[in-house]
Amino acid sequence: MFSPLLQSIIDREGIAVVTDEDLEAVTSELPFTMLFVAGDAERIAESNDVAVVVPELARALGSAVTPLVAARASERDIQRRYRFNAFPALIFLRNGEYLGVIQRIQDWTDYLRVIPEILSREPSDPPRFELPEGCSAPQPSLIH
Repeated sequence: MFSPLLQSIIDREGIAVVTDEDLEAVTSELPFTMLFVAGDAERIAESNDVAVVVPELARALGSAVTPLVAARASERDIQRRYRFNAFPALIFLRNGEYLGVIQRIQDWTDYLRVIPEILSREPSDPPRFELPEGCSAPQPSLIH
């Protein structure tokens, strides 16, 4: 279930909600997609902040970029697919192929600077999954 704020934005703006299963079929026909992966707004304060920015970014970018929202039940699958490590995230696709991701809330000027650069990239595989700063992978224990 989305936060009440995000649900009202989805309803008011007519933004489609997609699952991991239908993501490829939906985005393959779209020149550019901005997929919002909100995360749990109860735990992540920035989720609603980015939700408010999504329709503003869509307007600023014009009709060339189609905003979509990831279904809550598909968020972890989408996270594994695109290998980002922080919610909320905006994933940018060209005809369904990965271009880049912006994680967490950013300054408006940063969005307007970074998004055109992302949209100009050639599609690629998502980067390797990185653990957040301060985390380390468990070390194998030595048994004697």
